[in-house]
Amino acid sequence: MHNILFFGDSLTAGYGLKDAKTESLPALIQQRIDTAGLAYHVINGGLSGDTTSGGLYRLDYWINRPIAVFVLELGINDIIRGIPPQTTANNLQTIIDRVKQKHPGVKIALMGMEIPAFIPGTFAEQFKAIFRKLAEVNNIAFVPFYLQGVAGIAQLNLPDRLHPNAGGYQVIADHVWPVIKNLIIQPL
Repeated sequence: MHNILFFGDSLTAGYGLKDAKTESLPALIQQRIDTAGLAYHVINGGLSGDTTSGGLYRLDYWINRPIAVFVLELGINDIIRGIPPQTTANNLQTIIDRVKQKHPGVKIALMGMEIPAFIPGTFAEQFKAIFRKLAEVNNIAFVPFYLQGVAGIAQLNLPDRLHPNAGGYQVIADHVWPVIKNLIIQPL
């Protein structure tokens, strides 16, 4: 059995769901893995409110176990807290480097994030560019926008309009699963 670690913030943890153990993205990916009969165990390393610096702080705990696939979903809380995009990029790169150092054969998938349209200007573009650049520089799997098809759609989000509901996570799973599946069907 190989481990897949989803490492992120509330969008990984399943904030606000009735049952994150069955409705969060990691849970939905585990269900698809089980249906496909693949020998992988998904671990939900999500922490609501986490930033990239918080992720760096808690990373060692999570990677101190065998990991075949590392799914990185952090960054949006940095923007909410006004952390400069370059700091976010540096922290994400450090996380990637530390995971690769601890687990040289690990496969990594980066979940891209975008700033909501109501935040205009170059700041939004700089933030969006972080993820694509990191994916290219590190030659890792990439989902350009984690909330694609969910962001801004009321019926797919909790009343806070920031976090997906169970239906929203089903949509996210539909576009994240092919990326994860591609990583796990390749030989380790």
